[in-house]
Amino acid sequence: MTARILLFIGFLLPWFTLFFAKQDTIRRFMPVTFLTCLLMTIIFQIAYTYDWWEIHEYIAPWGYMIDVSFAYGIFAVGTFWIFRFTYHRFTLFILINFIMDAFMCYVALPLLNVLGIAEYKNISPWQYLLVIFSISFIIYFYHKWQEKVFTPSPN
Repeated sequence: MTARILLFIGFLLPWFTLFFAKQDTIRRFMPVTFLTCLLMTIIFQIAYTYDWWEIHEYIAPWGYMIDVSFAYGIFAVGTFWIFRFTYHRFTLFILINFIMDAFMCYVALPLLNVLGIAEYKNISPWQYLLVIFSISFIIYFYHKWQEKVFTPSPN
């Protein structure tokens, strides 16, 4: 029961932090947050197919495939805040993402194993780090493209 409470907190609490962001900031970075959710959903589907890890505790009926609290909570909103504070500084953006992704792979996921929530199976932490770190590049360049598309041209 404690594990499920932690999962609910991991899903809901990050979204409440958006109350501290301005509306324009939310409007600016929410598309890349949604893209991150989509990409994490795809990664979780691949992980389920190739048995990269096993999820023991979950908060949604499809939670055995997708860790909802991570993909749609902590990771999604974390992406929002990382963009908010590091966008336009590519090196800092990549460095912060690498640190956060390494923390996830080498600290958080092993802790989830101790708590009985999830465990690695057919993927090592460094392989998972490569997978989720590669998302950083995809979403950064997506956001740069999107800003060009949605910025009004001076006519």
